[in-house]
Amino acid sequence: MVLAANGSNEVMLQLLQAFGGPGRTAVSFAPTYSMYPEYARDTHTEWVAGAREDDFSLDLDKARALIEEVRPSVVLLPSPNNPTGTALPPEAIGLLCEAVGAAPDWEGGIVVVDEAYGEFRRAGVPSALESLATRRNLVVTRTMSKAFAGAGLRLGYLAADPAIVDAIRVVRLPYHLSAVTQAVALAALRHAPELLGKVDELRAERDRTVDWLRGQGHEVAESDANYVLFGRFADRHAVWQGLLDHGVLIREVGPDGWLRVSIGTAAEMDTFKTALVAVLNPRGAES
Repeated sequence: MVLAANGSNEVMLQLLQAFGGPGRTAVSFAPTYSMYPEYARDTHTEWVAGAREDDFSLDLDKARALIEEVRPSVVLLPSPNNPTGTALPPEAIGLLCEAVGAAPDWEGGIVVVDEAYGEFRRAGVPSALESLATRRNLVVTRTMSKAFAGAGLRLGYLAADPAIVDAIRVVRLPYHLSAVTQAVALAALRHAPELLGKVDELRAERDRTVDWLRGQGHEVAESDANYVLFGRFADRHAVWQGLLDHGVLIREVGPDGWLRVSIGTAAEMDTFKTALVAVLNPRGAES
């Protein structure tokens, strides 16, 4: 039920090579991961993006209606969402899996839940992995780039029904995963408690950052990732540039008016907070 590849990017591309293609459609809900439409383009799969709500949650009735209208072969759902950090509610997995495979005159498709940031979920937020036993058209993808701090390792993987794994083997290149990558990944797994121990620290720092930003009067998206989307700014680029001028680099990404800060150490986040206050209230910072 598990297949590894060169990062979850390759996993996603292989999924669309196997289940997408000419005459087929992939669906996601914006804002969503910016590479999904690129994978669709590379495999000649039609791309359709629905819309999320103002708080970046997913209206399940609207999502099901779009699926029934478009009849996609692949539904791509990052959870936590990239770039907003919003996690899917537990009921979403079952509902969307049923919607994608419901119509008798339609071959149906797969639901891919991209859990690249899954290890950073808040306590009580379930993983889609828990639904694999009862959802044969569900695919869950993970990566060692985030929680294992292995971005340069390029090791991603999926978990799914064995029939889906077999379909991916048809399209993947032979010898695609080097022996060095496999050896490093096995070493990382042997040290998983130490590597994942940092995740708890980052989650706690994330929650403190969310509380602080809201205390400063900012709008903050609920985050189950290792970053926080906050706003809204009339000129977000000016705020981004001001932070950069103070030596703090964050992401100018996501919907217009929003910025995203990745969570670092307590000292790094203190530097971010001080810089943000200085940028938004320069007179107050001087006094």
